[in-house]
Amino acid sequence: MNCYIRWDRKKKSILSESELEHYSRHISLSLVGIAGQEKLKRSRVLIVGTGGLGSPISMYLAAAGVGVIGLVDFDVVDKSNLQRQIVHGYDTLGNEKVESAKQRLLNINKHLNIKTYNIKLNQSNAEKLIKDYDVVVDASDNFSVRYAMNDACHVYKIPFIHGSISEFRGQVSVFNYKEGPCYRCLFPSSPPDELAPSGSVTGVIGIIPGIVGTIQASEVLKVILNIGEILSGELLTVDVLNTNFRKIKLLKNKNCIICSK
Repeated sequence: MNCYIRWDRKKKSILSESELEHYSRHISLSLVGIAGQEKLKRSRVLIVGTGGLGSPISMYLAAAGVGVIGLVDFDVVDKSNLQRQIVHGYDTLGNEKVESAKQRLLNINKHLNIKTYNIKLNQSNAEKLIKDYDVVVDASDNFSVRYAMNDACHVYKIPFIHGSISEFRGQVSVFNYKEGPCYRCLFPSSPPDELAPSGSVTGVIGIIPGIVGTIQASEVLKVILNIGEILSGELLTVDVLNTNFRKIKLLKNKNCIICSK
């Protein structure tokens, strides 16, 4: 018998009958339940980037029942994307990535409100985009966008779930969570281009964004539900070539230009 059938019908819920069935495996978890699922439905998550990382992040958050998902990207779907950007497909080649992703997410879960922003996030528009969301997720691929996200998140006290990938490696951390460090504590300034080449130059194995993005999605759900140990003050590094996961302690930078007192 599904848990949604066992639920007390006399207690009103914001979840419909269809949603109770869709999320039945979540609701059966003691750390989620009806209350947790309702919290997910009320939550608003902004994902900046709908490429390699944005694909698994958006798909799992959509399936999980995050009520409002914002998608930010200014690119279109290209055939070279399909090796790792699994939210897109041949039927949306040439389309705006945000609209391509929206189409796929609504096919996963029809109970969502998907907001699309076909723009490039930067310092001038970041605060306006971010202020209405509860969590911001970094699925971008450059430092300037991350700094813009980080700084705006600090202004509005919004948790910032960071992820990045290159070749066979990736990393995940949660910044601006409660009194934890921010992204500029780890990277006060952008490294030279030769030390941080883009994925189009170095290449990336198709499964690494799936692993890193799924961990990012997990951190989003834990932050919203207020459960588990959050990757705040820690950097999780992933090396799939050697099947190596390692946590590195991160300290708040007392001289950080954004979050220091």
